[in-house]
Amino acid sequence: MAQDFDRAMREGLADAIGFVGGALAGWWLGRQFGIDFIASDDWNVQQMGALVLIVVGCGVGRWVARRLMLKDKP
Repeated sequence: MAQDFDRAMREGLADAIGFVGGALAGWWLGRQFGIDFIASDDWNVQQMGALVLIVVGCGVGRWVARRLMLKDKP
């Protein structure tokens, strides 16, 4: 039971770090392209592209964090 709890805690931590880090990376990347989804009050194609970058960043960040934090662990 302790191993299950330990694995669940590592998975939860990896998810949290991955989602937040990935979202921040996606937001930063959008700002480098000159589109800032957070600070804009418009809804246009550029803003949707910036939102897609943030969402993709969340997924990629979670995937990377899980790969790094859970490798070689039962």
